Amino acid sequence: MLLSFNWLKEFVPYTGTAEELGNMLTMLGLELEEVLHPYAEIGGVVIGRVLTCEAHPDSDHLHVCTVDVGAADPLNIVCGAPNVAAGQLVPVAPVGSTLPGGLVMKKAKLRGVPSFGMICSERELGLTDDHSGILVLPETSRSGHRLMPGERFVEACELDQEVLDISITPNRADCLSVYGFARIVGAYLGLPVTRPAVHLQETGDDMSHAVPVDVQDGGFCPSYTGRIIKGAKVAPSPAWMRYRLHGVGIRPISNLVDVTNYILMELGQPLHAFDHNKLAGGRIIVRTAREGEELTTLDGQKRVLREGDGLICDAEKPVALAGVMGGLETEITDESESVFLECAVFRPRSIRVTARRLGLTSEASYRYERGVDPTGMAFALDRAATLMAELSGATVCRGVCACTPQPWKAPEVRFRRSRAEALLGVALTDEFCASTLECLGCTVDRSAKDEWKVRTPGWRYDLTREADLIEEVAIFKGVDNLGETLPSIPQNLAAFGAPEGRHAFMMRIKHWAAGLGLNEAVNYSFVGNKDLDFLGLPPEGRVNIMNPLTAEQDVLRTELAPGLFQNVRQNIAQGANGVRLFEVAEAFRLDASSETTVKEVRHLAMVLYGARHDDVWAHEDADMDYVDLKGLVEKLFAYLRLPLPSFSVEEHSYLAPAVRMTMPDGTIVGVIGRLKPALADAYLARKAVWYADVDMDYLHAASQNMRPVFQSLPVFPAVRRDITFIAPRTLHVETLLESVRGVKTSLLESVELLYIYEPEGSADRNVTCRLTFRRADRTLQDGEVDKEREKIASALVKNLGVKI
Repeated sequence: MLLSFNWLKEFVPYTGTAEELGNMLTMLGLELEEVLHPYAEIGGVVIGRVLTCEAHPDSDHLHVCTVDVGAADPLNIVCGAPNVAAGQLVPVAPVGSTLPGGLVMKKAKLRGVPSFGMICSERELGLTDDHSGILVLPETSRSGHRLMPGERFVEACELDQEVLDISITPNRADCLSVYGFARIVGAYLGLPVTRPAVHLQETGDDMSHAVPVDVQDGGFCPSYTGRIIKGAKVAPSPAWMRYRLHGVGIRPISNLVDVTNYILMELGQPLHAFDHNKLAGGRIIVRTAREGEELTTLDGQKRVLREGDGLICDAEKPVALAGVMGGLETEITDESESVFLECAVFRPRSIRVTARRLGLTSEASYRYERGVDPTGMAFALDRAATLMAELSGATVCRGVCACTPQPWKAPEVRFRRSRAEALLGVALTDEFCASTLECLGCTVDRSAKDEWKVRTPGWRYDLTREADLIEEVAIFKGVDNLGETLPSIPQNLAAFGAPEGRHAFMMRIKHWAAGLGLNEAVNYSFVGNKDLDFLGLPPEGRVNIMNPLTAEQDVLRTELAPGLFQNVRQNIAQGANGVRLFEVAEAFRLDASSETTVKEVRHLAMVLYGARHDDVWAHEDADMDYVDLKGLVEKLFAYLRLPLPSFSVEEHSYLAPAVRMTMPDGTIVGVIGRLKPALADAYLARKAVWYADVDMDYLHAASQNMRPVFQSLPVFPAVRRDITFIAPRTLHVETLLESVRGVKTSLLESVELLYIYEPEGSADRNVTCRLTFRRADRTLQDGEVDKEREKIASALVKNLGVKI
């Protein structure tokens, strides 16, 4: 948001500097990016009066002028503008001054006549694109100051020399106008805030029903109003308005259109001016679009609409994309003389969805997306109508055309000083809390001492909870004044047994992964279509970005793999011998049933590459493999107290081998495997890259139903026996382990895999397992353990055909 410092001071008597104001706003949560000086390049331009103007002796279009610039002697300047004449007040760039683009004025000789400066046009001053002639100045400024030769042009004409670039968070829609900033400054410093005076003069018969307004969906458009203005003459806006709009980054167009933009920046209320004579049937219908309906917007682009997009229509056709941009057919042109001035509020989400889908962001949609003050509509409409009448010579018809299906009602939020003190850790008084809320525009009912009822103003959409009010109290108290000691947070059992939140679950998983020695990766949600294509991922369901930051980030990721594989590549390029990474994040897919049309699924992805142990430890040299990755997955399920999934080989687009993980209820929860070597080469990997992907949303839901069970610790020692099975390589190790567990025995406590040895040239392999036996009531004897071991061995020889 570009905030003109001079414009702000027209509303509030602030006496500090622009830098001091920026620092204060930053402490109030509105961060200052920088202070701009839009007219710094023309700071040396002065006011001059043309004393004489004669034809150049050697040219048919040049003039030789003498110009008083407040110096002892007038300047001799050769000027080629057709409209230059004696007696005019003009901007003059004398020798040594600069113009936009770095042009430095020097003494020149034009066809034999010396020239000591330039009489400037608006384009040469960087104000507008008009270069039809020099800029002729009025005798007085807007405030009544008489312009005198020698005065600096930017000061005498009251141009906005300082503009603050303020970063506005999405929740602070109230600060998207100069008046909104004035409210904040006035509230914080205790200064009076003055709205601009409105001297509206209505004439003629009551025209409140001349343009019937039909709002078909009050949820989309709670209120729609408009005024009729007749007899307007389209012309350029006066200099003060053109330059003020230019200073805050808006291109001047014409007096009628400029007024709507001026009110937009001044009060934060978007307006739109229709050519009244082009509204077929003389009526306004506010409705949602039908699928495939078309509208040509003011930028000349034909927009194909979807069901749900908001439209402003006349009796025959759409005439504007509600809250985003007007239509080309009813725009204000040089021939327009009757105006229907629209002022409305729309549902923020609807405007946001339409603007994002079409890639069509305007100053109006930017504000509608965040929320517009419904209580300021009438004043903004009257203020705009007054300015239009003043600048175009029009008359404002009596009455307002309006339809308000859902009148605004102030939300009521509770506030407890004790709660504020508990959250902030500082002592507060009732008087301070009440005065802070009231200066923000809230109405405070203090009839109940412990719990106040606070009605929030229409311009503060962000004040919906008690915590929001407490935040405002903290800001006005001064965040830098809060104590350094953290407040105590008493613990109780009130929340014991409550379901674990999604965020808390994900943080628990992150701590678990970090505790196992994995490093967290945080990647952009944006990847490239070529990244997904490289991994063979299907194009169906991709969410493409209409206005990507870069060509390499033009789609939302459908899996976490592209980002993690790039992380592996970066680490290898930096000389890492081993990479152990994890990421907990969302993957995105199109879903028409979702409110946002996009389904988000949280995943845990892990990637292993290279050396199993760090170089600083004296371990044998070995690389991580499938066993390491599967062990991590099994530990995850054990950590969450969930049953282990079954593992089965499947075909996969970028993993080979790939192992699917299936829960006992049949749900597929993820996949683990090795990145195909041909693909791994692109990531600089010369060793195996092992990857696992697990559906965290399923695990979160499943873990909610798990309850811990307590049992006594074993008292008597365990007895362990190792056994090696000679089994065909085609026999899955999991099948072997399950067969061991399936043998009917009361002494076997657990079985775990120790080693696998595959002799070269043999079709068999040796699988060594460790069997743990225990009794709860006494110590086992070697004989009974050996008997159980032999029982298990015999059963596997018989059932699986293995050898011992």
